[in-house]
Amino acid sequence: MEFEKLKQIVAEILSVDPRELTEETNFIDDLCADSLDLYQVIQEIEETFEIAIPEEEAEKIKTVGEAVELIRKTRNE
Repeated sequence: MEFEKLKQIVAEILSVDPRELTEETNFIDDLCADSLDLYQVIQEIEETFEIAIPEEEAEKIKTVGEAVELIRKTRNE
């Protein structure tokens, strides 16, 4: 569930096809996202999943899969 929602968020913000996104997709290397893009993705994740992601955790996210794991971890705390 988290992965599918996250794919929609990333696809909308970064203007990519959600079908091309996998858990291994790297935000910077594969999607050419910059820091503003990543900030927007994190904000949308927080709003959509009703969670708060600490800045130091957000800075560690490199792939879609890492973002999914962080969402799951944060929702279960």
